[in-house]
Amino acid sequence: MNTRGTARGGTYDYIVVGAGSAGCVVAARLSEDPTVRVALVESGPRDRKSEIRIPAAFPKLFKTAYDWDFTTAKQEALGGRELYWPRGHTLGGSSSMNAMMWVRGHRDDYDAWGIAAGPEWSYDRLVRYFRRAERWTGPTADGTVYGTDGPLFISPQRDPNPTTAAFLAACAGTGLPELPELNAPDHSGCAITPVNQRDGRRWSAADGYLRPAARRLNLDVLTDVRVSGLRFDGSRVTGITAEGLPDPLTARREVILSAGAIGSPHLLMLSGIGDPARLSAAGVTVRAASPEVGRHLQDHLSYAVTVRCAQPVSLTGADSLANVARFLLRGRGPLTSNVGEAAAFIRTGPQLAAPDVELVYAPGPFVNHGLTPVTEHGLTIGVILLQPASEGRIDLAGTDVSTAPRIDPGYLTADQDLPRLMAGIRRAEELFAHPALAPYVSGPMAPYPGPVDDERLAQGVREAAETLYHPVGTCRMGSDEGSVTDPRLRVRGVEGLRVVDASVMPRITRGHTHAPTVAIAEQAAEMIRQDAR
Repeated sequence: MNTRGTARGGTYDYIVVGAGSAGCVVAARLSEDPTVRVALVESGPRDRKSEIRIPAAFPKLFKTAYDWDFTTAKQEALGGRELYWPRGHTLGGSSSMNAMMWVRGHRDDYDAWGIAAGPEWSYDRLVRYFRRAERWTGPTADGTVYGTDGPLFISPQRDPNPTTAAFLAACAGTGLPELPELNAPDHSGCAITPVNQRDGRRWSAADGYLRPAARRLNLDVLTDVRVSGLRFDGSRVTGITAEGLPDPLTARREVILSAGAIGSPHLLMLSGIGDPARLSAAGVTVRAASPEVGRHLQDHLSYAVTVRCAQPVSLTGADSLANVARFLLRGRGPLTSNVGEAAAFIRTGPQLAAPDVELVYAPGPFVNHGLTPVTEHGLTIGVILLQPASEGRIDLAGTDVSTAPRIDPGYLTADQDLPRLMAGIRRAEELFAHPALAPYVSGPMAPYPGPVDDERLAQGVREAAETLYHPVGTCRMGSDEGSVTDPRLRVRGVEGLRVVDASVMPRITRGHTHAPTVAIAEQAAEMIRQDAR
């Protein structure tokens, strides 16, 4: 693997743009064929920073050179606030700075994809790609759930906090089943969170997929190279232009955009693929009319129910010298925590066939994305709206690639979203009041106001809800002609171009987006090889 800022030649069979959860998979899988040349182009630096390897240190990567550091448009339903959106900007992308939760989602998520984009995206067809990626390292109650030979290490929590068991006991005490496997087809219930770790250290998509490709002479990984646009010959995409390279790169077969739910539609629009009226208004020449580029943006909105901890057992102070030594010497201790140590998937109404809210348990005070230092002990249950009815969009804010696009998630613009989120908050309050967890609780911690009436709680949500870092859907795949990509992820209206990342999801999953993005990329790499033949 040639990892440097310049390519060894300007022509490749495949050019992959973005070295995140999807791009690492696609580049590694395509380069398994020694007869093709592959370039993987990443705008961020190499993943050398030590905090990447320390699970509990991921908030220290926010607002650094390893983070795109995006800001949304003002959200009117959230009090006019502009929300901070961190996204990974290094090898591994967001898998190098996320909370490492390996959660596939619910069977119904993928069966809905199968209706929208064809049977190959249904659960029964897609599950083999999860298993192809996975290398489960812990005990299992059902040996058929996880794969055991894949590139991505999946492990149980190495040293869970004592309060995490109390959270699970409270869940069980309120009627939620404790699941032997969180990644079973139906994850209704609660469980310890499986994590992308090996021996207590983060294991990103770059670790799993790119490192084994290090000796392949047909794979070039170019870091600190910002792609500024696509090159065309008529309606065919023939390569890319990029800042940081002396000459454009040419693709004999395909260019694959894996720049994420923000970056991929941004590059399409800058290159003239999008809504003709919006492109013309921005001064961009239209190459292909695709009005849905950038639309259907969905994200998981989260509200943190945070309380003071009555005993000094939380993750506050986890970075002590003694704990640093435990981590460095043995890969043990609270620094191995991914912060979101357990999760519960619940239904807020009896009429629902699948969970609509997730409760993520953090044995620490997770305030302001972990950016605000907190010296007192605390506990958090993050309440996540899994299937929002609200949608937003990505738009151009300028024609220079260095100008960030306009991100409008449209949070809580659908009337049914806020009541469901509030119902989840009431369940979190019920768990903190349960005898199993109550001994650790000594009152609310701001900005959570405590158990208040619905009007005050709704105000609190509008004042403090934040992203759970899961944007999807802006280049959705589908069988219909209006979709941005077809069921084989080829961009409609042009040739030689695909999108492979979370932006192609027709609908957000009931879980976390790293695992399904990897599975999408595994299937996409197989499709690309098939189409080349």
